[in-house]
Amino acid sequence: MKYGPAVRRRKLGAELRTLRVQAGLTSGETARLVGWHQSKVSRIETGRSGVKPSDVLRLLDAFEARDPRLRELVIALAGGDEAGGHHWWHAYRGLLPPAYRDFISLESQACRIRTLETSVVPGLLQTPEYAHAVTRSVLNGASDQHIDALVEVRLARQDVLRAEPPLRLTAVLDEAVLRREVGGSGVLRRQLAHLAEAASMPHVRIHVLPFSTGGHIGLTGPFVVFSFPNTSDLDVVVLDHLTSSLYLERKEDLKAYTDAFDALLLHARSPEDSLEFIAEIAG
Repeated sequence: MKYGPAVRRRKLGAELRTLRVQAGLTSGETARLVGWHQSKVSRIETGRSGVKPSDVLRLLDAFEARDPRLRELVIALAGGDEAGGHHWWHAYRGLLPPAYRDFISLESQACRIRTLETSVVPGLLQTPEYAHAVTRSVLNGASDQHIDALVEVRLARQDVLRAEPPLRLTAVLDEAVLRREVGGSGVLRRQLAHLAEAASMPHVRIHVLPFSTGGHIGLTGPFVVFSFPNTSDLDVVVLDHLTSSLYLERKEDLKAYTDAFDALLLHARSPEDSLEFIAEIAG
């Protein structure tokens, strides 16, 4: 299995290797430019070794990589930002497992997310009370303080929908998502109203798969496809399990899941019909 931290290192190393080749440099020439041993450059490029954000900056400068979005993406994969600091989720390092931190890192830098959900509303579209009810259900027995902190993280993640430029989100929701009374009927009703409000944003598209669709490829379970600006080589599929997340990065896996998502869109209601359907259920 390929887990978040290893995936992020491999993605970062592959992108740095691509930038080095584009700059016309060998790994030995790069090492001399930044004052390292060649083996360090090799370990970074193959994902066998982590790298500090400050070291990534040195490499980007050596490669004369000036594109702001590309620099931001590559530095974020190393866990930092251009100013040498850390992103907001580092304040929760003691609370969040590494795979979840890497999921948030990928989410924060993606330009597009396609997600299938079969049980609950996607985290990026949850209301605070719905998020609290979901978290409480999953972590039965956790302290109120722990639950509140995790909900705080989930709500902070939603800032990507208000960023500039905003994340483009396409969500396919099984009808079961709209009918499962997480937290009770009142919580669900307000959550459905929030879905309708979110769908009014031009960069958010919600498609509902009604029960009448019958069997479909999404019955195998939920998944998320991350896509990134400037390059498709960083795209990744994430499958959530009870105790871990599986990251798929092979081109054949990416194609299989993007094809599956496109097939789901053919069976799902249009965004306009989906909004009417959500309003009908809420009523």
